Amino acid sequence: MSEHPEAQGSAPGADVRLHGSRRSYIVGFAAALILTIASFAAASTHLIYGPSVPVLLGVLAIAQMGVHLVFFFHISSAPDQTNNFLSLAFGIFIVGLIVFGSLIIMANLNHMAPTMEDLMKMQR
Repeated sequence: MSEHPEAQGSAPGADVRLHGSRRSYIVGFAAALILTIASFAAASTHLIYGPSVPVLLGVLAIAQMGVHLVFFFHISSAPDQTNNFLSLAFGIFIVGLIVFGSLIIMANLNHMAPTMEDLMKMQR
């Protein structure tokens, strides 16, 4: 039997001994730095098809959030992290609900808004 068995649900390659270690923070910092440089490069280059730049930036932002969650907040799917994981999932759900609800409300307000001609007729 090994000295440090991996917990069920732990990330592949996750080492309990590296949790919160200096090496873990340096790897996380390097990954975050690479993703940040990639984001600035994607936004400033003309080598990428223009309409796809926001999608690429969104993907890089999600990857950046994943790096922060794993390397700095130490959130994983391990059994002892259940409350943290559920809190994160609930927070993401609430933020998504607010953002998409706001988009739906704004789209309906724009659709129901009177045209400039109708506004001018109302003033007469």
